[in-house]
Amino acid sequence: MNKLILIDGNSLLFRAYFATAYSGNIMKNNKGIPTNALYAFSIMMMNIIDNYEFSHILVAFDAGKTTFRHSEFKEYKGGRKPLPDELLQQIPLAKEFLDVINVKRYELELFEADDIIGTLSNEAQTSHFDEIEIITSDKDLLQLVTNKTFVKLTKKGLTEVETYTIDYLREKYHLSPRQITDLKGLMGDASDNIPGIPGVGEKTAIKLLTEFDSVENLLNHTDKLKGKLKEKVENNKELALLSKKLATINTYSPIDVSLDDTLYQKYDTFKLIDFYKYLDFHSLIKKVNLKNDKKVDEEDLAFTIVDRNFPVESILLNDSYIIIETFGQNYHKNEVLGLAIVNEKGRFYIPFEIMQISMTVEMFLRDPDILKNTFDYKKAKVSLKWHGYDLNGVVFDMFTASYIINPAMTKEDFKVVASYFDYNNVLYDEEVYGKNTKYSKPDANAISTHAVKKAVAIMSLKSIIINKLKENNQYELYMQLELPLSSVLAYMEYQGIKIDINSLNELGKNLKMRIKGLETSIYELTNKTFNIASPKQLGEVLFEDLKLPVIKKTKTGYSTNIDVLEKLNGSHPVIEKIIEYRSISKLYSTYVEGLIQVVYEDEKVHTIFNQALTATGRLSSTEPNIQNIPIRYDEGRQIRKSFVPNNKGDYILSADYSQIELRILAHMSEAVDLIEAFVKDLDIHTKTAQDVFNVEEVTPLMRRQAKAVNFGIIYGISAFGLSENLGIQPKEAGKFIEKYLNTYPGIKDFMDKIVHEAKLNGYVETIFNRRRYIPELTSKNYNKRMFGERTAMNAPIQGSAADIIKIAMINVYNRMEKEKVASKLLVQVHDELIFDVKKAELDTMKKIVKEEMENAVSLKVPLKVDINYGHSWYDAK
Repeated sequence: MNKLILIDGNSLLFRAYFATAYSGNIMKNNKGIPTNALYAFSIMMMNIIDNYEFSHILVAFDAGKTTFRHSEFKEYKGGRKPLPDELLQQIPLAKEFLDVINVKRYELELFEADDIIGTLSNEAQTSHFDEIEIITSDKDLLQLVTNKTFVKLTKKGLTEVETYTIDYLREKYHLSPRQITDLKGLMGDASDNIPGIPGVGEKTAIKLLTEFDSVENLLNHTDKLKGKLKEKVENNKELALLSKKLATINTYSPIDVSLDDTLYQKYDTFKLIDFYKYLDFHSLIKKVNLKNDKKVDEEDLAFTIVDRNFPVESILLNDSYIIIETFGQNYHKNEVLGLAIVNEKGRFYIPFEIMQISMTVEMFLRDPDILKNTFDYKKAKVSLKWHGYDLNGVVFDMFTASYIINPAMTKEDFKVVASYFDYNNVLYDEEVYGKNTKYSKPDANAISTHAVKKAVAIMSLKSIIINKLKENNQYELYMQLELPLSSVLAYMEYQGIKIDINSLNELGKNLKMRIKGLETSIYELTNKTFNIASPKQLGEVLFEDLKLPVIKKTKTGYSTNIDVLEKLNGSHPVIEKIIEYRSISKLYSTYVEGLIQVVYEDEKVHTIFNQALTATGRLSSTEPNIQNIPIRYDEGRQIRKSFVPNNKGDYILSADYSQIELRILAHMSEAVDLIEAFVKDLDIHTKTAQDVFNVEEVTPLMRRQAKAVNFGIIYGISAFGLSENLGIQPKEAGKFIEKYLNTYPGIKDFMDKIVHEAKLNGYVETIFNRRRYIPELTSKNYNKRMFGERTAMNAPIQGSAADIIKIAMINVYNRMEKEKVASKLLVQVHDELIFDVKKAELDTMKKIVKEEMENAVSLKVPLKVDINYGHSWYDAK
């Protein structure tokens, strides 16, 4: 079948961008290039390539802002906002993508994509094509529908399309294709700034065309019209004719592309994969591999599977490259499948059943003097510990080393990390084990091959990665901080923290009673029973029944998020109850029910600390997120009563850095007065207020304002942001910031220097050379640039604080090991460390923790640690 597909490239690409950009979280690759539109566009195009029947295909683009229509009407498309910078960056990549998949593309100066499609469609009417299909979201192209040509209007990607034939167009609009231009002539088109006849909408236009057939005929018979409609039409005859002309597609454009040029030739799979790799479209690479039933790692790999008769001790050499292959979604519960080893003796795979009967394998893994190289040391160590093994002597962890080189590369899949260094001879884990409901163990050969190939990759990439770390002056950061930290975190994760289930259940009962009482109060205050948790029902009650002022609307109705509720607080008694209801409900579902579900048989929760995730170098935690236990309100703090020492009578000890980010700011900015205040151990907020207001006696309000700007300045706070925090006018807040920066000129000089260097280098660094790349600094969008500047100011401070507490964790852990204490390091919550301390070791641990944390690094200001303890985390405050 000879079938021509013509695609409106601008239409599909713009729809792809705006459908995925509304959340504000634009998808980017590891080089900081925005890719959200291209990702969706490529999915749509590959859907066409793989699932549509056709012989010829072309994608048309607009060539520029100016077209021949502007000579007729200079305001044509004048109402359109400039394209977002993130979308502009993706248009050349979209065209490159089409070249990669061998789809013909075309654009023509002074003409639009519609004109190119119209001209080719017109030529194809008398050619050998059986069908012409046009894909767009622009209804203007409905004028091209013929017996041979149909138009698919996209609604949601290509999963929801509306196909227009002559009959369907007639059924839906009671119009013929040629009347589409007449329709636009009468009603206009706001998106293209085509005026039409003012006051004539779609219904009126269709009614007029049903009676008069065309604009010209209508204008010749205005005597048949009455009242205001007659007046509107007669007063705007020229506008109607102009609008029709503007809306008419030029089907005889001077294109130099022929129908023969649109013949489709198949694409090269490996070229497509390379393009996807550059963009970090790893999920699409997997689809290509599955579709072609071929892998990108076709290279043969000879290796030996170790059995009972193999002399296993002969291959357990120093400086081996190893992979602990596991199966499962949470490595605290994973099944260990086997051990891949690559060294000068060759390539080997030891199934777990052989590991279990070989004492030498256990000794090899445990021995700290036998050096090893691996991927995701922490995961491997924890997985092994749950099976009675340990892993020591790791001198290279490809996962964390790669994260230091590029903190945007946070994927745990081995293949994703390897491909960043242009290494491809390994599969994605998903290709081996499947995903979601298809997640399962493949045969032993697939498992062993996958594991050995990963070990080979580590060996191939180690020197490249190490050299890159040294080139970036980050080798010391890796060797002295991140690598030893992996072992400490593994110890903490495996150790876990005990949960008092009875205490948690009791809290749950109390919260349920509170929730029930709040429900009753809300129903009484609104005189209605409804689902309070439903934003739709809540919105209707607040804004329709109670007639409260509408703050914000969404696509689905009224917004009832916390920002809206806080702005409404005080306008009706029910608002305060709803805010409280939401807070208590979240506590119950997330932190009572949620915690109970993740308590292990040892009555502990075993979190996973994400060491290679955040852009700043901070740790985060999951399953459960222990770092996010709420502390702002007492109800949230009550959750911490359930976190207790392993043995009754012992203590939970909390050690918290005091104002560490402000101290780092003083150190990095060399602000003399700020340094002096910390050296003298003054109340920093009182001292700031004295300096800024030039007074001796500081009021509580002055101190609160000083505190807000002290912490706000770290995050590059704006006058508006400070005004919101303090409840004052932006102008007054701006004067306060100005006065603050004049008082501490070193801080402004430091911030200006940081931003300037970041724009030159593309990144900022912590004290320890951890980098954060900030592509937003070069954005054409003002708001994005301002975000980039704020990030540049904050990242070195926040990242340095993260590095310091990591150093403290390593030093405290090593000191505890050296002094052979029985107490345990359990949790890190940003600037705070939590310990399970033996009663008899309380004084010793207070001394160890304070000394090691306060002496973790040497700054121009002293580090200060506040230590508290009690019989639960709640009491250690």
